[in-house]
Amino acid sequence: MTMAAYRMCMRRRGSLPRLLLCRAPLVWLAAAVSIAAVGIPAACVAAGPTPTISADNVPHLGRRLTPDEAATAGTTIFPDGRGLPAGSGTAVRGKAIFEQQCAHCHGAGGRGGSAQELVGGTAPLTSARPDKTIGLYWPYAATLFDFNWRAMPMDKPGSLSADDAYAVTAYLLFAEGLVSESQTLDARSLPAVKMPNRNGFRGIDVTVPR
Repeated sequence: MTMAAYRMCMRRRGSLPRLLLCRAPLVWLAAAVSIAAVGIPAACVAAGPTPTISADNVPHLGRRLTPDEAATAGTTIFPDGRGLPAGSGTAVRGKAIFEQQCAHCHGAGGRGGSAQELVGGTAPLTSARPDKTIGLYWPYAATLFDFNWRAMPMDKPGSLSADDAYAVTAYLLFAEGLVSESQTLDARSLPAVKMPNRNGFRGIDVTVPR
């Protein structure tokens, strides 16, 4: 309200309606300031009913995890071998599993197919077009197992048993010349396999095996 308008109101103070009309903007201004300072009382805000979540009003997507899948989903495997499950495998057994479960994407012997090659790379990581094969790129054998066990085969991730995953991992490491064909890999021996690119990565919040 301007000073001129205020003075006009004062000159007409004998007229009650005009006086109230002139003071009305001050009242509304005070109310606006109060609302801005403290907000609108919760009782003044219309609140709808809180939705109830039940089996009848949620999307029916996917399926329940099997006990084996649930156990795998909650597992974390570290480079130093913490979290590795019980079980074991050799390259001899892993070759048969690879041919049945993996070769249709990764090719015979893991040398590439519709999916990238896993072994046999020759171009180092410092080259213009490096080969990111297991022997050149992967820093830890334990996390290689983790990937095979958790994410492969692509069309049936998590379907490999721990023994199968150890065997496939042993076969791939054997194909890269890092273990012998008859060497048994398990939770104790697998982390001890020293990968050529072990020092190419930095460990985070974990004791890095040397």
